[in-house]
Amino acid sequence: MNLSLYNTLTRATSEFVPLVPGKVGIYLCGATVQAEPHIGHIRSGVNFDILRRWLTHLGYEVTFIRNVTDIDDKILHKAVHEVMPWWAVANKYERAFSWAYSTLNVLPPTYEPRATGHITQMIELMQILIDNGKAYAPGNGDIYLSVRALDSYLTLSNQKLDDLQSAGDSEETFKKDPRDFALWKAAKPGDPSWPTPWGDGRPGWHLECSAMAHTYLGPEFDIHGGGLDLIFPHHENEIAQSESAGWGFAKIWMHNAWVTASGEKMSKSLGNSLLVSEIVKQVRGIELRWYLSGAHYRSMTEFSFEALEENCVNFRRIEGFLFRAKEVLGAEIGVEVSQKFADAMNDDLSVPTGLAEIADLVRIGNTALAANDLEGVSRAAAAVRGSLSILGCDPFDPIFAASNKGGDEAIDGLVKLALAQREAARARKDFASADAIRDQILELGILIEDTPTGPRWTMAR
Repeated sequence: MNLSLYNTLTRATSEFVPLVPGKVGIYLCGATVQAEPHIGHIRSGVNFDILRRWLTHLGYEVTFIRNVTDIDDKILHKAVHEVMPWWAVANKYERAFSWAYSTLNVLPPTYEPRATGHITQMIELMQILIDNGKAYAPGNGDIYLSVRALDSYLTLSNQKLDDLQSAGDSEETFKKDPRDFALWKAAKPGDPSWPTPWGDGRPGWHLECSAMAHTYLGPEFDIHGGGLDLIFPHHENEIAQSESAGWGFAKIWMHNAWVTASGEKMSKSLGNSLLVSEIVKQVRGIELRWYLSGAHYRSMTEFSFEALEENCVNFRRIEGFLFRAKEVLGAEIGVEVSQKFADAMNDDLSVPTGLAEIADLVRIGNTALAANDLEGVSRAAAAVRGSLSILGCDPFDPIFAASNKGGDEAIDGLVKLALAQREAARARKDFASADAIRDQILELGILIEDTPTGPRWTMAR
């Protein structure tokens, strides 16, 4: 089975055929760095990281671009409230996003361009659009794209131009049509600005991504990704700008669904944000990633702490199997991908079907462990680990092992000391003391499993 992906533009799933054999270019709209990331933000990073990992597994050379929007109205607004320079606000929260990506094992992009580093390319694009008769400079320092001058518009969101309200991104006085949107905004007192042939100012949000995608991926590339909320106006306007410049732009458009809370999209304006930095105080980064990976990328995820904990418990069972398998085998576990898991991933990244395969493999592996079938244990464990590596949740991945190494070694020593005391109490038939030690260990969030080869422990949280 070959890889098939759903294309928002065509509203259909079809076989993926790259523009250049063996290579894939992906542009993902990254963060507007004006606040700490919540799990709604980071879901996009996780979902498209899985796509990238799977394409790499299939043998493609992937160029993955994820931008940073470091100049925006929201950043300027935040700078006022935090009494900081706008660039300091952008840098502060860019670091917060980088930390969150790393904590959840999202691979670094091939390139991570900042909008402010590509003003020259934006000016060049605006000049092309003006020369092509698609954009205009009314003389006040703004530059607008004329939507009625476009050959096609709104094909991604399937809307009608006359049904749209004003773009609402600047004063209407200078626009030919209220639906025209700003490519460039004239400088305001106290705001950052850059010089252009039409006057000082700063870029519009949509212009930034068109210019950066073209810079790193060329006039046409394979996949453009982002959240559902970006379809309109952002992605629609990226298409308008890029195609008006004569570029083919993105062949496939992929959009991940939201993380919702009480049925509503997670956002700061609704006050239901759940910061990554807060949640990883309660669960490990690998467990939060597992939770965010579980639903199909095009399905909404309704967040609750109960669902998070249930997913964490399930992951710990899988993790526990791998740790037991490694102990029994006395060697590192291999990394393989089963045919059923591969078929699931090739079906528009059907992770839920892949998770069912992982559960079956763990069942098979545990049966093999009970029968002391080392070959069966090895096969099942390798297939489980291979699946987890695609999902970015391999517990043996150095990023997770390194972050927990020191703590785990200390905990392991203390737990083994307590277990030795428990075993000594059982040996002298002091079962009350043995049970008390077990209960005290459980209160610390550590699960004890008695096996024929002795007690083993795993973290319950």
